[in-house]
Amino acid sequence: MDKDFLRSTAIEMVQKGKGILAADESNPTCAKRFESIGVESTELNRNKYRDMLLTTPDIEKYISGVILFDETLRQSTIKDQILYSDFLKKLGILVGIKVDKGAKVLASHNREKVTEGLDNLRERLDDYYILGARFAKWRAVITIGEGIPTETCMHVNAHALARYAALCQEANIVPIVEPEVLMDGSHSIDLCYDISYKAFSKVFEELNKQNVYLEGIVLKPNMIVSGTNCSEQASIEEVAERTIECLKATVPEDVPGCAFLSGGQSNQDATMHLNMLNLKYSSELPWNLTFSYGRALQSSALNKWLGKDDNINDAQLEFYKRAKLNSLASQGIYSETMEV
Repeated sequence: MDKDFLRSTAIEMVQKGKGILAADESNPTCAKRFESIGVESTELNRNKYRDMLLTTPDIEKYISGVILFDETLRQSTIKDQILYSDFLKKLGILVGIKVDKGAKVLASHNREKVTEGLDNLRERLDDYYILGARFAKWRAVITIGEGIPTETCMHVNAHALARYAALCQEANIVPIVEPEVLMDGSHSIDLCYDISYKAFSKVFEELNKQNVYLEGIVLKPNMIVSGTNCSEQASIEEVAERTIECLKATVPEDVPGCAFLSGGQSNQDATMHLNMLNLKYSSELPWNLTFSYGRALQSSALNKWLGKDDNINDAQLEFYKRAKLNSLASQGIYSETMEV
């Protein structure tokens, strides 16, 4: 383990004014996105779509890293047939890789899930490093509902996240540690806080037990928000306040930064929440706060693209706009008027 390399890479990932693009949708997830715009999810179409995003001019101004799916890491740009890892490296953008195998039903806990993918992970990480990956992602899923999450669910997911993180660092790959408490449900922001507090605390307990180097990780947490179906939706100010309260209570100062997931928020909500977090609190925090968004960066571009080559330029403009606005939000200088 090269601690200096891990630390410098993690710092580069969460540098002020830049964020991480999560373009690591699995093929089944990508198929759902494509179905919504009437496009068949073939390998060629997935390549064309990722190519549209990654070749957007000047995107390196706002994007520090891109999380890729295994298929994409092995693909090349459409025009010049340059491996995406080489293409991104020339732009000064770090290459990341999704290494988990998805959230599966947790045995004897049928309403809960545990993320799988530890089998052969050491060997896969070595291969990914050779292919150019310098960071990785593993997502744990915590669902709020009647009687859940259980202590068992939070323990097994935290334990797996820590095992993954330790293996990544052994391979000199920075682990993004992503414990996601889902927005789905009718729960209040108070319950989201309580569950997130427990989940984040358990994750760092396991990371410490397994000797994970905290200065060489990036945390990808959910924001503390009301459930999607909650009758009382918290304000932007309350979301920022409760999120900071939770992070201060659970995240050690050694961690370089937090790159928030959007978690199903609308494009604008994800941007406004990130902006308020940085506007009000960034000066008092030991870690930088930025974004690692998937849908909140891609959805408007996807709906412009529609699988048509003639729409690529318009789709890239949409992607560029969202990347720029979230860059401004990560500095606390975004305004809703910029959406026009």
